[in-house]
Amino acid sequence: MLLDPRNTLFVRGVTPALLLAQASVHDALPRLTATAGEPVRCEGWGILPRLTLCVVDGPGDHGVVVPALAAPVIDGTGDGTAPGDMADWCDDAERAGGAVVLSLDRLPETLDWPALLASDTTRGGFLPTLC
Repeated sequence: MLLDPRNTLFVRGVTPALLLAQASVHDALPRLTATAGEPVRCEGWGILPRLTLCVVDGPGDHGVVVPALAAPVIDGTGDGTAPGDMADWCDDAERAGGAVVLSLDRLPETLDWPALLASDTTRGGFLPTLC
């Protein structure tokens, strides 16, 4: 399923993140759990970070494709509002061996990680890079 890039937000960082809103995979992703404040790995899921398309692949027929080049990217350091570069986000994901993927009802206006991680409606976790 193709996801509108306006319903995504790529966040750069040591462990990069991809926020999805209104994604068809929302109910298929596990409820978000965190250990020591870090999202737990989503078993059976993976991510293929590429400059033009980003694929989130799950078990069975579950998955989404994001036209990454058209999607917003921000730098997750500092106040989290500086624009970022998709190529740099892909490099971050390769170095980290994956990315944190969070599926939400809607994208947040500001990045409040404790609120996102504590929300009862957030689904997802860490997805390893697909080879």
